[in-house]
Amino acid sequence: MRPVLRTLAPVLLALALPSARAAAQDPVVRDTLPVDSLIADTAREGRVRVCTGGDVTLGTNLIPGWAATASTRYGMRVDPFPDPDSLLAPLRPLVADADVVLLNVEGAIGEGVPARRKCAPNSTACYAFRQQVEVAGALRRVAGGAEVVGNVANNHAADAGRPGWRETMRHLEEAGVHVTGADSVPTVVVTAEGDTVAFLGFSVWIGPDARDLAAVRRIVGRAAERYGRVVVTMHMGAEGRAAQRTPDSTETFYGENRGNMVAFARAAATAGADLVVGHGPHVMRAAEWQGRTLILYSLGNLLTYGPFSLAEPLNRGAIACAVMDPEGTVVEASLRATRQVPPGRAGADPTGKSVALTDSLSRLDFPETGARIDPDGTIRIPDPRAARAPGKRRRSTGN
Repeated sequence: MRPVLRTLAPVLLALALPSARAAAQDPVVRDTLPVDSLIADTAREGRVRVCTGGDVTLGTNLIPGWAATASTRYGMRVDPFPDPDSLLAPLRPLVADADVVLLNVEGAIGEGVPARRKCAPNSTACYAFRQQVEVAGALRRVAGGAEVVGNVANNHAADAGRPGWRETMRHLEEAGVHVTGADSVPTVVVTAEGDTVAFLGFSVWIGPDARDLAAVRRIVGRAAERYGRVVVTMHMGAEGRAAQRTPDSTETFYGENRGNMVAFARAAATAGADLVVGHGPHVMRAAEWQGRTLILYSLGNLLTYGPFSLAEPLNRGAIACAVMDPEGTVVEASLRATRQVPPGRAGADPTGKSVALTDSLSRLDFPETGARIDPDGTIRIPDPRAARAPGKRRRSTGN
């Protein structure tokens, strides 16, 4: 049985920024206030900072020979199994202030044979990832004293079959990582200060189905009625450089129904989610506000070491951090740009390209509700008079 409650407390195009006149006419900019004006009281009592990123895969032992191929491609020796702590080390400063870190574990964790064959021989559109057991502990250590949540609702967590999926969860839990996405029961995390955050993971492959919107509303609503802060993660949508836009329609990829990210996110927001985080497209996507619910449609690739393409813009990612008050209201939010270099080493990106990309895409895809993001990564908070998402349920305001 996986623990539900841990009780220990230790875009496409880079568009130019709008002119002052355009900003004054921008419906979202006009209805936003600087973060400082909303947080006159700097006390952190009852506030929780959740930081989250996109896809994380630290190598694979299920694709023989990938490192040799990569060595030839990049003209350097590529280690198939580098120390996972060393891969994650450059990201630690970006989550050093977090109370909870949420990561999408894009691949199984385990070792040994036999492993269920996922891909047919000579397949050119199928990948199977299984990371070494040491990865679980490294993921736990990336956040220092903060709690870590690993999402296993995605299209690669079960690459070693259902037994491998269960083994992945066992390795994570034994390392001290909370697991979400295995079922419809919220994963409730207690921070070092004794505050709680409930997490729910959805995908279109395994775990709760993100395409069943009635079930999404029911599952999220049930969590929202009980917990003050609810974070929902979604793994869905088309993939690749051609998938940077966020359509309000069903997306397909290689003939597979990948769901409607907009419909899912808005259903979750209406049911009571305070923060909705997307990944799966492998590129940055837009962000929007639904009332006071922040939706990040895709945070791209955070750290994907292995047989992956890192051509622009697939090499761009971001860590998003949101501070929530006891009621779950996001009172502060930011994007921290990251960039990968072959064969998958990530770190902070001082150019902030993924921040500019997200701001541009948000303006394009959601002209009325898109989030406005300053060059330093600050996500502007809506006017506090803005209503929550239409139909959003009242919930407990306890910690």
